[in-house]
Amino acid sequence: MISFLEFEKPIAQLEARIAELRSAAEGDDVDISAELKRLEDKSADLVASTYASLTPWQKTQVARHPARPHFRDFVTHIFDDFMPLGGDRNYGDDDAILGGFAKLDGRKIVLIGHEKGNDTESRLKHNFGMGKPEGYRKAIRLMELADRFGLPVVTLVDTSGAFPGVEAEERGQAEAIARSTEACLALGVPMVSTIVGEGGSGGAVALASAERVLMFEHAIYSVISPEGCASILWRTAEKAPDAAEAMKVTAQHLKKLGVIDRIVKEPVGGAHRDPAKAAKNLARAIGEELDALEKLSVKELRQMRDERFLQIGSN
Repeated sequence: MISFLEFEKPIAQLEARIAELRSAAEGDDVDISAELKRLEDKSADLVASTYASLTPWQKTQVARHPARPHFRDFVTHIFDDFMPLGGDRNYGDDDAILGGFAKLDGRKIVLIGHEKGNDTESRLKHNFGMGKPEGYRKAIRLMELADRFGLPVVTLVDTSGAFPGVEAEERGQAEAIARSTEACLALGVPMVSTIVGEGGSGGAVALASAERVLMFEHAIYSVISPEGCASILWRTAEKAPDAAEAMKVTAQHLKKLGVIDRIVKEPVGGAHRDPAKAAKNLARAIGEELDALEKLSVKELRQMRDERFLQIGSN
């Protein structure tokens, strides 16, 4: 059962009507196929037209949809032989940031990403995808392994931001994020990052400082959440829709600004409506980017990363 967002109320009402019609027709000899098809076509058209003109705030809601696929879903759909590695060899393990060895269409890679969880229990376990210092230090360890074995790095970014708790600050959160960002930029192997849901602040940049940054069609990427921005500027989170518009958080805006390199198409109605298709689109895009990057030397890869980030905001 799809969980409908606030702006999807007309779609929800139409889907409820379709469900009622199907239920009423059970065990009845009346042929309702024509009416059912008419309503289904109408619903499909409404979904398509709605998602073709989403506002930045609506895209924010889609990026946070409770059924949106996360790291483990993508592992299931497109990565093979995933071997998770845990621990930062310093303090402990962090379930918000997962990673290890994997294969993408037969290509050996090191895969790292945020995991938000998909129900109350798993969301608490994974801390809603908010990484702690040990998570970013684990990511650094995995990137060092990738460098040692000559394996490309693929990251899936999906976090509202790094964990802001006191214990995280005590263990060096800012330093860990900075070191992780540095590790990305220093890699001697290809790196492709994708913003699959939310890309929030330094917690996202620490895993997305790659030479190629991709972004799902309805994902968002920003230095602060729209609510946080609104609270600072207008002292009320109710202005979040205005903040989202001003911040240019969408993939379409960021592609024009040069912050990301490629937009990955989502199924009509968002990735949550067809996670398998969304994952297939992502696999194809990452594979194409890795094919192009594997021809470059270590010097060219590092120079490519430096240039892409130094050029942001220069125009």
